[in-house]
Amino acid sequence: MSNNTDDFMAMKGAGYYSRATIGAKHVMDNATGLILNALDRLPPKDDGSVFLMTDMGCADGGTSIDMVKRILREIRERCPTRPIQMTYTDLPKTDFSQLFQIVHGLTPTETYMDDIADLYVSASATSFHKRIVPPGTLDLGHSATASHYITEVPAKIENHVHMVRASGAVRQAYEDKGAADWVNFLLMRASELRKGGVLALFNFGIDEDGRWLGHTGGVTMFDEFNRHWHAMSIEGKISPAEYRATNFPQVYRTVEQFTAPFTEETSAVRRAGLTLEHVETRVVRCPFAAAWKNGEYSSAAEFAQSYIPTLRSWSEPVFANALSKSRSADERAELVDEFYGRYEKAVATSPEGHAMDYVHCYLICRKE
Repeated sequence: MSNNTDDFMAMKGAGYYSRATIGAKHVMDNATGLILNALDRLPPKDDGSVFLMTDMGCADGGTSIDMVKRILREIRERCPTRPIQMTYTDLPKTDFSQLFQIVHGLTPTETYMDDIADLYVSASATSFHKRIVPPGTLDLGHSATASHYITEVPAKIENHVHMVRASGAVRQAYEDKGAADWVNFLLMRASELRKGGVLALFNFGIDEDGRWLGHTGGVTMFDEFNRHWHAMSIEGKISPAEYRATNFPQVYRTVEQFTAPFTEETSAVRRAGLTLEHVETRVVRCPFAAAWKNGEYSSAAEFAQSYIPTLRSWSEPVFANALSKSRSADERAELVDEFYGRYEKAVATSPEGHAMDYVHCYLICRKE
């Protein structure tokens, strides 16, 4: 198995991702005002040039569509003479067919295509760890719930599946890799941005209270992932080597780690002209856990059946790709189904405390 995330990472397709990952949509919908405020601080000129916006790490485009609609409507109102180019970007194995079906109104999801004149939509199957658009052409770059993915796994975590529970040299290897990839990500965007262009990043991270995704006071989601996967190893369902090969290619950064490239005197990011205008952290509550708490499910089993898909929509590739390729595709699929089935049964048996609350660090940056 390659360690390069370009080789295997893709959110679950056929519309599964946006149907299940409602919380990610709430994150963007609730933070759209941060982007609109940035446009207020330095209004874009109505000079007839192309206005280019990117949505980096877009998955199937469903979770960001209302945010994009609000932003592009604002641009059209402010800049009536400027053609608008909306470019969605993700990795090559992304279900771009579903993306275009959503954007062009071929699904029940309400789109913006017919509301905005002189609009051109395209997609790029290029990692955001590389340049996506030509230098000096980007007016507004956006990425949400995506840039925690690193280019490769730097070390094996022997007793867990995620770096949030790693320690010592292994934890340091992840943090070092995360820092290098973060600087590179920012430098790619600094190259792409026009002078005065905005970069809006809503990133998974570790907040000032030590909280991270699915770790906000109840059952810790990544510990549950590890518990059920390790149990399958102990029982001989998967091999010890397959268990050890299961490491999320992610780094959750602290606020200090996010902002270091903007504050360090010798930073290449600062020299490239990228400045930080705003930073804050927020917790967006899990909509499925909230519905359970509000009595909207008839049973704990119904809650579990609704909750597990939001975890599976983005985590499945990590578990599936850790399994030996000597296994048949059907066998690998059965093992992954069993894994999520165990998690679902655990939630149905004891639902209290299960929640995938979103913990993000929000940054608004600008090219000076």
